[in-house]
Amino acid sequence: MEAKNKIISKEDIVSLYMDTVLEKGQRPKSVYHFAKENNFDESEFYAFFGTLEGLEKEIFRMFFSNTVDLLHKNEEYQQYDMKNKMLSFYFTFFEVLTANRSYVVEALKLQRNPLRNLAQLSALRDDFKGYVSEILTDDYRLEVEKLQKFQEKTIQESAWVQLLMTIKFWIDDASPAFEKTDIFIEKSVNASFELMNVAPINHLIDFGKFLFKEKVYSGK
Repeated sequence: MEAKNKIISKEDIVSLYMDTVLEKGQRPKSVYHFAKENNFDESEFYAFFGTLEGLEKEIFRMFFSNTVDLLHKNEEYQQYDMKNKMLSFYFTFFEVLTANRSYVVEALKLQRNPLRNLAQLSALRDDFKGYVSEILTDDYRLEVEKLQKFQEKTIQESAWVQLLMTIKFWIDDASPAFEKTDIFIEKSVNASFELMNVAPINHLIDFGKFLFKEKVYSGK
């Protein structure tokens, strides 16, 4: 009874859920069972979450939020260019994941269906894509305004796929201190920014404009 008299917070529910998944090796059957087993009222759960699936999504969103909060506490971070901001995000994000590795691995491996895992990561996906858009600088934007929106969406989706690949690599990484993941991060981010170099694309667009004008105005 004493535990029920305590006001339960959003963080308390998240912590209890993570512990439940780890201890039982499976997600609770329902909100009712989860609340009863942890001695709090079901209504308290609904004050913060609509479903167990919503709670699972929020856990990964909280990992993202904690990462961004840590980044913004570093005064030097604001002076970084886009590539170094992305590298900082990756290294910090995977430090947060490593601190919660048992839950992350269990949660993602419990779901054999890849689509179920993607649903679990959907809130993280939305926040991460917003983050990519926020740090995207003019150095990586096309000069043609009509193509900028398409290009930005392409960069966001490519960055998301890269993050998923890195999570998969990290889950399978058995190296000490996950040092192979660090190498993977550095090499993959460097490679992606090489591919994002828009100067050659702009040159092709300029060349295309030139050919178009020549054809139209020459009458050939």
